[in-house]
Amino acid sequence: MADRAVKHGPWTGCAVLFLQSLCPHVNLLSLYKDQSRKFIVFKVIKLTLIDSAGGLGGYEILKLHDADPLLGVEVKFVDVAACQQFLESYSSGAVRQSLSQHACRLLTVPQEFSVETQLKASTQTLDLCLDNLQLCLQHIQLSQPERLRDDEIDSLEQQLQDQALGHAPQSAALTKEESPVPSNCFKFQRRVFEDRMLTAADVQSFSNGVGRHWKHVGRVLSKSCRALKGPAIDNLAYEYEREGLYEQAYQLLSRFIQAEGREAKLSRLVKALEDCKLTSLAENILDIEPPE
Repeated sequence: MADRAVKHGPWTGCAVLFLQSLCPHVNLLSLYKDQSRKFIVFKVIKLTLIDSAGGLGGYEILKLHDADPLLGVEVKFVDVAACQQFLESYSSGAVRQSLSQHACRLLTVPQEFSVETQLKASTQTLDLCLDNLQLCLQHIQLSQPERLRDDEIDSLEQQLQDQALGHAPQSAALTKEESPVPSNCFKFQRRVFEDRMLTAADVQSFSNGVGRHWKHVGRVLSKSCRALKGPAIDNLAYEYEREGLYEQAYQLLSRFIQAEGREAKLSRLVKALEDCKLTSLAENILDIEPPE
């Protein structure tokens, strides 16, 4: 890719997202090179882009690069709104969080799996100017794609479409794979639920039921929420000690919602409750009837 003058006409641009696992026993590049795991790695990346760019439209994956030890994902954007939403998600850390969640679900990697990322447009490292999204958009628009979509990506995209329609090839890797969960949904106890922002009712149910375990849930949420890192949870415990466990739990989730905004999703709370073995509380929040 080379920088060039921006042409008039439909908005297009190109960026490369570089990925590297921070888990010593997981190498994304090696997994992608493994023919039996290649499709699953691609699916993790595709679902992450769907989450972070607001759906299936506005972009396409052109190629996955071997940038040893990094895995590079070259993305062509054809819609400025999708590109801006992706940049906002990347800047907030939501891209890393989404990728980690999908990798844990599909690649059976450790729950603490996380990734290091770098975003570049031609020679420009966008991580250095994320506080100026308009400048990032300009760099991406100046970096025009120089290739059509790679044949391998065409094949993987078709495989993903076939799987979504229910007639994927019955290879050993795919027979173990579950049907893809839509980007606006999540799975809990083999059931699919629509994801959404946390509501006041969710906060109340959580605060009523979590009891003394609220700190444990808070520490799980803190892995992907900066506002809860460090001494924040202990400070909440001290500040609201007199008001009791309900208020401490209430303030925890309120702090999470205030910090994460639209990313304060039901799926993140349910996952945290699962990790803390508080499945009955998750069932209560999801309004699942207990078995008779």
